[in-house]
Amino acid sequence: MSEALSKMKRILTLLSSMALVLPAVAAEPRVPYPEEYRGWHHVKSMVIGEGHPLYEAFGGIHHLYANPKAVAGYQSGKFPDGAIIVFDLLEARSADNAVTEGTRKIVGVMHKDARAYAATGGWGFEGFGGGDRANRVVGGNAASACFACHEPQKDHDYVFSRLRD
Repeated sequence: MSEALSKMKRILTLLSSMALVLPAVAAEPRVPYPEEYRGWHHVKSMVIGEGHPLYEAFGGIHHLYANPKAVAGYQSGKFPDGAIIVFDLLEARSADNAVTEGTRKIVGVMHKDARAYAATGGWGFEGFGGGDRANRVVGGNAASACFACHEPQKDHDYVFSRLRD
Protein backbone atom coordinates (compact mmCIF):
# COMPACT_ATOMS: atom_id res chain seq x y z
CA MET A 1 0.00 0.00 0.00
CA SER A 2 2.78 2.41 0.87
CA GLU A 3 4.50 1.76 -2.49
CA ALA A 4 1.25 2.48 -4.37
CA LEU A 5 0.81 5.71 -2.42
CA SER A 6 4.39 6.74 -3.15
CA LYS A 7 3.87 6.02 -6.87
CA MET A 8 0.64 8.04 -6.85
CA LYS A 9 2.45 11.00 -5.24
CA ARG A 10 5.16 10.89 -7.94
CA ILE A 11 2.51 10.86 -10.68
CA LEU A 12 0.63 13.77 -9.09
CA THR A 13 3.88 15.73 -8.73
CA LEU A 14 4.70 15.10 -12.38
CA LEU A 15 1.20 16.12 -13.52
CA SER A 16 1.23 19.30 -11.45
CA SER A 17 4.62 20.33 -12.81
CA MET A 18 3.32 19.70 -16.36
CA ALA A 19 0.35 21.96 -15.62
CA LEU A 20 2.83 24.77 -14.97
CA VAL A 21 4.97 24.09 -18.06
CA LEU A 22 2.38 23.24 -20.74
CA PRO A 23 0.66 26.65 -20.91
CA ALA A 24 4.06 28.29 -21.52
CA VAL A 25 4.88 25.75 -24.24
CA ALA A 26 1.45 26.04 -25.85
CA ALA A 27 1.40 29.87 -25.86
CA GLU A 28 2.09 31.56 -29.18
CA PRO A 29 5.51 33.17 -29.39
CA ARG A 30 5.45 36.90 -28.70
CA VAL A 31 7.24 39.30 -31.01
CA PRO A 32 9.73 41.25 -28.90
CA TYR A 33 9.94 45.03 -28.85
CA PRO A 34 12.80 46.10 -31.17
CA GLU A 35 15.22 47.83 -28.81
CA GLU A 36 17.22 50.70 -30.35
CA TYR A 37 15.73 50.14 -33.83
CA ARG A 38 16.28 53.80 -34.77
CA GLY A 39 20.01 53.02 -34.96
CA TRP A 40 19.38 50.33 -37.60
CA HIS A 41 19.53 50.81 -41.35
CA HIS A 42 16.91 53.31 -42.55
CA VAL A 43 15.11 51.61 -45.45
CA LYS A 44 12.84 54.48 -46.50
CA SER A 45 10.27 57.04 -45.40
CA MET A 46 6.90 57.89 -46.87
CA VAL A 47 3.76 59.82 -46.07
CA ILE A 48 0.25 58.45 -46.40
CA GLY A 49 -2.08 61.40 -46.68
CA GLU A 50 -5.79 61.96 -46.64
CA GLY A 51 -7.48 60.37 -49.66
CA HIS A 52 -5.27 57.26 -49.66
CA PRO A 53 -7.23 54.00 -49.09
CA LEU A 54 -5.08 53.19 -46.03
CA TYR A 55 -5.30 56.65 -44.50
CA GLU A 56 -7.68 55.72 -41.67
CA ALA A 57 -5.42 52.94 -40.42
CA PHE A 58 -1.97 54.15 -41.50
CA GLY A 59 -2.17 57.86 -42.24
CA GLY A 60 0.97 59.73 -41.27
CA ILE A 61 4.73 59.62 -41.67
CA HIS A 62 6.29 56.18 -42.00
CA HIS A 63 9.93 55.38 -41.34
CA LEU A 64 11.11 51.83 -42.02
CA TYR A 65 14.17 50.37 -40.31
CA ALA A 66 15.91 47.03 -40.82
CA ASN A 67 18.38 45.12 -38.68
CA PRO A 68 21.45 43.66 -40.50
CA LYS A 69 19.72 40.34 -41.26
CA ALA A 70 16.76 42.19 -42.79
CA VAL A 71 19.12 44.31 -44.91
CA ALA A 72 20.59 41.05 -46.26
CA GLY A 73 17.02 39.89 -46.96
CA TYR A 74 16.20 43.06 -48.85
CA GLN A 75 19.32 42.51 -50.98
CA SER A 76 18.65 38.83 -51.72
CA GLY A 77 14.83 38.83 -51.75
CA LYS A 78 14.73 36.09 -49.08
CA PHE A 79 14.74 37.15 -45.44
CA PRO A 80 16.62 34.87 -43.00
CA ASP A 81 15.44 33.96 -39.52
CA GLY A 82 16.28 36.81 -37.16
CA ALA A 83 15.44 39.51 -39.72
CA ILE A 84 13.45 42.36 -38.16
CA ILE A 85 11.71 45.18 -39.99
CA VAL A 86 10.24 48.09 -38.04
CA PHE A 87 7.49 50.35 -39.31
CA ASP A 88 7.58 53.53 -37.20
CA LEU A 89 4.35 55.47 -37.82
CA LEU A 90 4.05 59.05 -36.65
CA GLU A 91 1.31 61.61 -36.98
CA ALA A 92 1.94 64.02 -39.89
CA ARG A 93 1.54 67.69 -39.03
CA SER A 94 1.24 70.27 -41.78
CA ALA A 95 1.97 73.94 -41.21
CA ASP A 96 3.62 76.71 -43.22
CA ASN A 97 3.97 74.45 -46.30
CA ALA A 98 5.96 71.87 -44.35
CA VAL A 99 5.08 68.40 -43.06
CA THR A 100 6.66 67.46 -39.73
CA GLU A 101 6.50 64.51 -37.35
CA GLY A 102 3.90 64.53 -34.62
CA THR A 103 3.05 61.99 -31.96
CA ARG A 104 4.11 58.37 -32.49
CA LYS A 105 1.05 56.32 -33.42
CA ILE A 106 2.53 52.81 -33.56
CA VAL A 107 5.73 50.84 -33.82
CA GLY A 108 4.94 47.93 -36.13
CA VAL A 109 7.28 44.95 -36.14
CA MET A 110 7.85 42.04 -38.50
CA HIS A 111 10.14 39.41 -36.96
CA LYS A 112 11.26 36.45 -39.12
CA ASP A 113 11.32 33.02 -37.50
CA ALA A 114 10.11 30.39 -39.98
CA ARG A 115 9.43 27.77 -37.33
CA ALA A 116 7.82 29.94 -34.65
CA TYR A 117 5.57 31.81 -37.09
CA ALA A 118 4.94 29.14 -39.74
CA ALA A 119 1.21 29.97 -39.94
CA THR A 120 1.98 33.55 -41.06
CA GLY A 121 4.63 32.95 -43.71
CA GLY A 122 7.45 32.70 -41.19
CA TRP A 123 6.87 36.23 -39.89
CA GLY A 124 5.68 37.30 -36.47
CA PHE A 125 3.74 40.57 -36.47
CA GLU A 126 3.13 42.98 -33.61
CA GLY A 127 2.16 46.59 -33.16
CA PHE A 128 3.10 48.60 -30.10
CA GLY A 129 0.54 51.39 -29.69
CA GLY A 130 2.19 54.77 -29.23
CA GLY A 131 5.56 52.97 -29.16
CA ASP A 132 4.72 51.68 -25.67
CA ARG A 133 6.38 48.28 -25.10
CA ALA A 134 3.44 47.19 -22.92
CA ASN A 135 0.69 48.21 -25.38
CA ARG A 136 0.49 45.26 -27.79
CA VAL A 137 -2.26 45.98 -30.30
CA VAL A 138 -1.97 42.94 -32.59
CA GLY A 139 -1.36 39.99 -30.26
CA GLY A 140 -3.05 36.80 -31.45
CA ASN A 141 -4.73 38.60 -34.38
CA ALA A 142 -1.60 38.64 -36.58
CA ALA A 143 -3.12 36.39 -39.24
CA SER A 144 -6.11 38.64 -39.88
CA ALA A 145 -4.73 42.02 -38.81
CA CYS A 146 -1.37 41.84 -40.64
CA PHE A 147 -0.63 38.71 -42.61
CA ALA A 148 -3.81 38.87 -44.70
CA CYS A 149 -2.55 42.14 -46.22
CA HIS A 150 1.04 40.88 -46.62
CA GLU A 151 0.02 37.60 -48.28
CA PRO A 152 -0.06 39.06 -51.84
CA GLN A 153 3.65 39.90 -51.38
CA LYS A 154 4.59 36.21 -51.12
CA ASP A 155 7.05 36.51 -54.04
CA HIS A 156 9.01 39.06 -51.98
CA ASP A 157 8.84 37.00 -48.75
CA TYR A 158 5.68 38.87 -47.67
CA VAL A 159 7.46 42.26 -47.47
CA PHE A 160 6.03 45.36 -49.19
CA SER A 161 9.00 47.69 -48.93
CA ARG A 162 12.10 47.61 -51.08
CA LEU A 163 15.58 48.79 -50.18
CA ARG A 164 16.49 52.19 -51.62
CA ASP A 165 19.77 52.88 -53.39
